[in-house]
Amino acid sequence: MATDSPPEMRKLSRAEERVILHGGTEAPFSGEYEHFRGVGTYTCKRCGAALYRSDDKFDSGCGWPSFDQEIAGAVRHLPDADGDRVEIRCARCDAHLGHVFVGERFTPKNTRHCVNSISLLFVPDPTPKA
Repeated sequence: MATDSPPEMRKLSRAEERVILHGGTEAPFSGEYEHFRGVGTYTCKRCGAALYRSDDKFDSGCGWPSFDQEIAGAVRHLPDADGDRVEIRCARCDAHLGHVFVGERFTPKNTRHCVNSISLLFVPDPTPKA
């Protein structure tokens, strides 16, 4: 029998809370996933929901991990408080992820999700058995 209980939330450090709960931003070029190239899925650090696939990650040179597509239904797009940008949040737990930009032409999808590494965890794809 399925339940609609809320997802279990991970305990966050102060730095993680500043970004994930309070909409902060980590310093550019400081995050562990900026240049990371593993094959797998990036999940929400707070609730574990799958957000992005490694196939959709690209190097934009902006100082944060960039993705040109989210997993369908995983990310909410909201007007940012500054009135100029679009904020992105985890659809499952409302964790702040970063911002999305359209029209920069980095990839054929013409979209850049600029995501704080501190908001993510990486889950590698299983290694095929030989």
